[in-house]
Amino acid sequence: MPAIYVMAKRSISPIVKWMPAVLVAAGIAVLSLWENPRMPSSLSMSDKVLHGAMYLVLAVAWLVPLCARLRGRVMPYIFVWLGATGYGALMEVLQRYCTLSRSGEMADLYADAVGALVGVVVVVSVQYSVVRNQ
Repeated sequence: MPAIYVMAKRSISPIVKWMPAVLVAAGIAVLSLWENPRMPSSLSMSDKVLHGAMYLVLAVAWLVPLCARLRGRVMPYIFVWLGATGYGALMEVLQRYCTLSRSGEMADLYADAVGALVGVVVVVSVQYSVVRNQ
């Protein structure tokens, strides 16, 4: 039996499969709660873009390990979007009440929700194009 066939048949450990999602979530928590008293006010718009990009990556990282199981079902995508948005809300609450130099903002939460939605749409689009081209 060829070695490639054996390697292809082996399944990836759940720990390895979910490690990027855990690392992205942890990275967002560190960046969100890092005490930084000198944030320039000129970053207001780019801050929202950064929030959107972080939660886009979070949604993609959460969906990639689930892709094989999601064929034709809509609810898991909605749950991932709600979960990422809820995680963003948690980070905003923690910023407001657990840090001295950060403040939670609704505009940041909106950017998180939009970024997560774009991440879900990207994954759905890629899945659709892969299935269509098979």
